[in-house]
Formats: sequence, structure tokens, C-alpha cells
Amino acid sequence: MANIKHADKLKLEKLFSMSGGSVMDFINQAFQQLVLDVTKIDIYNQRFAVYGTSKAKRLRAFWQVESDYNVGFLTKEMLDYWATMKKLNGSEVSEQQKVLYKECFQIANNLLGVSEKTTNFDEISVEEEFLNKEFKDLSLENLGLDEMIVSIMNSRIIEIQKSIENRAPLSAILMSGSVLEGLLLGTAVANMREFNECSSSPKSKDNGKVLPFHEWTLNSLIDVAYGVGILELDVKKFSHSLRDFRNFIKPYEQMSDKYNPDID
Repeated sequence: MANIKHADKLKLEKLFSMSGGSVMDFINQAFQQLVLDVTKIDIYNQRFAVYGTSKAKRLRAFWQVESDYNVGFLTKEMLDYWATMKKLNGSEVSEQQKVLYKECFQIANNLLGVSEKTTNFDEISVEEEFLNKEFKDLSLENLGLDEMIVSIMNSRIIEIQKSIENRAPLSAILMSGSVLEGLLLGTAVANMREFNECSSSPKSKDNGKVLPFHEWTLNSLIDVAYGVGILELDVKKFSHSLRDFRNFIKPYEQMSDKYNPDID
């Protein structure tokens, strides 16, 4: 059972236009498909008909029987749908709707255990638009790397996509860090002279010589890739953020930070 207050349900029902038994502009099949895509749950299963068979009553039953995570995740997807349809239809969003949207967004965050505070509707919409953007058809073949490493990286990208689809955020983060390291190491091998001659190349404490590539850390690979002009500053900073999160492969590192990655 989701930990959702009665007042919160009223807010969601108001925003999602559930008073007449409908849910926004969804037809039965589209509503069923949305919930199935997001949660892998068939909302037209008999267990969601305890209050009745309308879409609104099924959604109320979903709130009643499903976990905080499933309810929060579905709510965020429905909020994104609501905002997207407003944009596509050119509909004006009133100040009252913006406030209600913000409150519903916070309800979803609370269910998901996300601590960030929302600001306003326009900023939320921009964030949701970015988080729902998919970068498909990634091609590594033109990077000039060894064919074997490209093949391995492509298989890992598929694993990342599957982790996201199956709502396994930590796995996606760890695999993303792995792909980043593999690509940078492959780039270093393909540009050996530039990487070795860079002033930020890691050196042995014993003799001052540049370390062999297999002893480089991801931190060094990122900094040197930036130093030789392969990465821009924004990508360098993002790469270091990913490197920090990848350290959660160590359970005690995650425990000390008291942080659990979410799907966003």
C-alpha cells in the first residue's frame, strides 16, 4: 500500500481530471498501455477493479494496493504526460494549475524518496523534458577505436538501456562509468603520444615516468582527455560526477554517503 494521504489523492484527482471516472484524455487501451510501459503492471487486472471498472476507479485502486515506488513512478510519468499534452495542444496553464502541478510533483518525489524541492512549473517541465529525452542509435564506430573494444562497449550500452528500462538505476550508473572508462582508455591507446606528453599524465613516484595506461585511474583519464582537447569542460565535469557516483560499487561508500540513486 502506498503511503499517500487523502489530501494528496484529491490533488492528483483534480489535476488528472478524474471526477467523471476518466483519467485525463486517456482511452482504455492507451491508459492500460501507459501503466504497463511504466510499471510492467496490467491495471486492467481484476485486482484493480475493487472500486469499479472505470479508469479513475482503477487508478484509485492502484494507489491503494501498489508500493510507494510504483505509485510515485507512475505519477511522475502521468505528470509528464499532462505537461506534454498542454504544450502540444497550445493550452494555457493557469497559475492555479501550476501550483497544483508543483504540489503533485512533490507528492511523487515524496513517494520515491527524492529529497529535492521543486521550484515552479516551468522549471519542472524543463527538467522532465530532459529526463525523458532518449539518446538512441549511439554509434561508436567512428571514434577510431579498436573494433574489439567497440564491440564490448556496444554490448554494455545495451545493458545500460536495459537497466534503465527495468528501473535499476545503480546498475545503470555503474555500467555507464565502465563505458566511460573503456572509451577513454581506448582513446588513450589510439592517441598514445598526446596522452603520454600531457602535463597532467600520472607519473610514477619512484622515477617520475608516465605510468603505463593500465595503471591509470578514471580520474587521470578524464583529466588528460580534457588536457589534450578531446573533452570539453562541461563533459569533463559531468564525467567526474559520474566517476563519483560509480564509487557506489563499494557498499560502504554508498552507506557513508546515505544516498540511494533513483531512476531519474
